[in-house]
Order: sequence, then structure tokens, then C-alpha cells
Amino acid sequence: MGQIEELEQRITAAFARISAGVLALPAALPPADTALQEALDEERMANAQLNERLRVLTGQADSAQSDQSDQRSQIDSLTRQLDAQGLDVQRLTSTIGQLREDLRRLREAAEQGIVDPSLINRALQTELDALRTTRAAEVTEMTDILSALSGTLTVEEARPHA
Repeated sequence: MGQIEELEQRITAAFARISAGVLALPAALPPADTALQEALDEERMANAQLNERLRVLTGQADSAQSDQSDQRSQIDSLTRQLDAQGLDVQRLTSTIGQLREDLRRLREAAEQGIVDPSLINRALQTELDALRTTRAAEVTEMTDILSALSGTLTVEEARPHA
């Protein structure tokens, strides 16, 4: 039984030491808690900086995407304008070719002393068609110029005048 009493005393002494350690533990925790709080604050600061950087980069990406969309729109507009001008040039080339042919026939008829009113009418009609095609091409070109200038004028009007 002596051994049991000795073990009981040793266990009691161990519990006393554990109790003293547990009681001393709150006094030891605040410095560690302060260090943890500082580390947490630093991490929060780093997280806030990263979130701000992410917000800035997202804004820049959105702006770049908007710029790309604007550029695509401008490219599409210019492509349509080039297509329209190409069609105008084709029509004008065809009309001028027809006019040259009609004038050649008129010249041949005049050299032979033949006056053919239908040839004269046809040549005049072809010349009118050429003038109309030229005017349509000029109108298309002016519309394109005004369209390009309207964006510039809007930007200029928005600027404060000094």
C-alpha cells in the first residue's frame, strides 16, 4: 500500500504543477496573442492591398476590352466603307467602259456621215449614268467623312474650352 500512497502523492504533485502551469498560461498568452493579432493585421493589410490591386487590374482589363470592342467596331465600319467604295468603283469602271464604247460607235457613225439618234441618246444616257455613279460615290465618301468627323466633334465639344 505504501506504493499506492507514494503514487498518489506523485500524481497529486503532478496535478499541482499542471494547475500552476494552467494558471500561469493566461499570463503567457497575451504576448503570443499580440503577435498573432499583429500577424493577422499584416495579413489583412496584405489582403486589402491585393484586393485593391485586383480591382485596379480588373478595371484596366475592362477598359482594354472596351477599347478592343471600339477598335473592332471601327474596323468593321471601315471595312463596310471600303466595300461600298469598291462597289462604286466597279460601277463607275463599268459605266465608263460603256461610255467609251458608245463614243467609239458615235465617232464611227460620224466618220461615215450617218446620224443615228439612238446612238446619240444611248451615249448621253451612259454619260448620265456615269455622272450619277460618280455622284453616288462622292455622297458615300462625304457620308463616311461626316461619320468620322462626328466622333471627333463630339469629343471636341465635350472638352472644356479654355
